[in-house]
Amino acid sequence: MTASIDGTMARAARPRGGAIAIADLCKRYGDAIAVDHVSLDVKAGEFVTLLGSSGSGKTTTLMMIAGFVDPDHGSIAIDGRDVVPLPPERRNLGVVFQSYALFPHLSVYENIAFPLRLRGEAAADIDRKVRHVLELVHLADFGARRITQLSGGQQQRVALARAIVFSPPVLLMDEPLGALDRKLREQLQTEIKRVQRDLGVTVVYVTHDQEEALALSDRIAIMSEGRIVQLGNPDEVYEQPVSPFVASFLGESNMLPVRIVSRDHAIVRLRFTDGTEIVQPRGPKGVAESVPDDAILMLRPEALRLGTDVGAVRGRVQGREFMGATVRYTIASPVGELTVRVARTSAEARLAQGETVGLHWSPEHAILFAEASKPP
Repeated sequence: MTASIDGTMARAARPRGGAIAIADLCKRYGDAIAVDHVSLDVKAGEFVTLLGSSGSGKTTTLMMIAGFVDPDHGSIAIDGRDVVPLPPERRNLGVVFQSYALFPHLSVYENIAFPLRLRGEAAADIDRKVRHVLELVHLADFGARRITQLSGGQQQRVALARAIVFSPPVLLMDEPLGALDRKLREQLQTEIKRVQRDLGVTVVYVTHDQEEALALSDRIAIMSEGRIVQLGNPDEVYEQPVSPFVASFLGESNMLPVRIVSRDHAIVRLRFTDGTEIVQPRGPKGVAESVPDDAILMLRPEALRLGTDVGAVRGRVQGREFMGATVRYTIASPVGELTVRVARTSAEARLAQGETVGLHWSPEHAILFAEASKPP
């Protein structure tokens, strides 16, 4: 059993969140296409992040769900109800902005109580709900304070509390942690996920921060030029990117040009530009049949291993960066420059600059893309 905002009990197996169905959503500003035929289904109680760079269409999509931007085409339904004709205040959605949008002349308590007063709720109910949500965001002793007396992280907690105090089925969050320092962002990521799980509310979250998306999300929709280019859980989009763009955008990647010189029923043989050849398995987890002969081999930095033996490829340590938990190497090799990350506590972390090394990787950690799809 889990407690809702007003103190009543709801069944943990039955999420309170609303399901969102977005179909063929489009938005144009003059000749510029901001959102280009986006379709997305979000399950009740799910945490879905729209991830992309500036201008990718993620915030415009969120603002259309919220009702602050009118779509040119397409539909948005929440729990089967068409919300496109409804103004924002009638959609019953919680919204948290990067700028917080708090009232500086009101106390923390009154900021959180504001949406309840707009709904005409009784004073006793308002007091109970506000105090409950203050405890939920760990601000129980801050109700009487002015907004100007709070840190950035505390203000963000107030914004979150105000967005959830009226028990909305959907919570929309637009880059809510973008103005905070790294350590505080990480702390609030944990708090946001905890609150979301406690309440069972559906969350659509917008960010350009890859680590934030990976840490928070049940699923990630990666956007580019107004479209969703890949949708999946964090493991899927990181380990099985559908294109070099996704691989490059979500984490570091090594992209090496290769040519497929032979194929049989079990393996393909790849040749690097310097003539070095390796083999890759075929099949569902190996090289797809559709990959042409001229291709790009993608290797994540953490998938590479370094040693003093020959290895699949030989290289020389060109640079070493201490990153705390990991050490990041730049390796110059005949097949191209490679980035390698190793655990700080491993023997590999003690390699010296200029040292010759062998590079190894497991075939299942390599992905082949068509050369034509390589990003500029």
